[in-house]
Amino acid sequence: MKKGLTVSTVFKAQSLNYGEGIGNISELKKLTRADGNMYTFASRQALRYDVVRLGNEFFNWNLQVVDKAKGTIQFRDDLSIEDSQEMDLFGYMKTSKKTDDSKGGSATREAVIRLSNAISLEPYRSDMDFLNNKGLADRINEHPNLANIEQHLSFYTYTFTIDLSKIGKDGDIELSNEEKAKRVVEFLEIVKVLNRNIRGRQENLSPLFAVGGIYDIANPFFLGRIKLDASQKGYEINSKSIKEVVESTFLGKSLLEDTFVGMIDGMFNNKGEFEEILPKRVLTVDKFFNNLISGVKEYYGV
Repeated sequence: MKKGLTVSTVFKAQSLNYGEGIGNISELKKLTRADGNMYTFASRQALRYDVVRLGNEFFNWNLQVVDKAKGTIQFRDDLSIEDSQEMDLFGYMKTSKKTDDSKGGSATREAVIRLSNAISLEPYRSDMDFLNNKGLADRINEHPNLANIEQHLSFYTYTFTIDLSKIGKDGDIELSNEEKAKRVVEFLEIVKVLNRNIRGRQENLSPLFAVGGIYDIANPFFLGRIKLDASQKGYEINSKSIKEVVESTFLGKSLLEDTFVGMIDGMFNNKGEFEEILPKRVLTVDKFFNNLISGVKEYYGV
């Protein structure tokens, strides 16, 4: 039975993740490529943070699962994946110190939902925003404090991959199929409306474009295959690299029959190209995710 759910998405947002900065300049996290361009990114940790935040807000995920009893902040020893959706989906590390009676070490669980960084599809061109607190300073007849902050408005892409066979299983613990399905469905519902609160803004990270499906293996087939083509006429998602992926095979089986695309109408100019590559498999974003949710429920038999 197909167990590997993977989706690569595209969203549009601004200035998502800042690093340490220099002086009074706040710097965005960036990657430099061989073509000389810099691309901003939001780390997978930042995406995970917002998924868990919304999981608590929307579905009452239990976040009271950490302490500092051992000197470092980590997940509690007395709790398991039964108590924590976060520990189940994103893994954990619980360390213990060496004592006379114990060798010490760590208990770990690998993440079952794998997230990539969200990397901009448009290069950063050194846009800056000059800031000051003049409004406050004027109230007490003082000079304002000054700051500069890097800004970047771009399309971004990231990928998540889930091994459905590992959800809700950890050592001797195994959750019911109903609970396994519930946790994956809640994650997918969060991704549909994902947002990020940063520096007084709330950025919309919900997908404008998504490609993927449920396959025989958990593999990020479309990671690194999303490219944006821009012109004065508008934007297009490059369809050539995606076509090559969906026409490829694994163990003699084409990926085409398990792949779907979700697109927001009017955002990209080449929807027709994808309708030619994937006839009757280009859906709205909402129907794309509903299709995944149906597949998840079928896998778990609920």
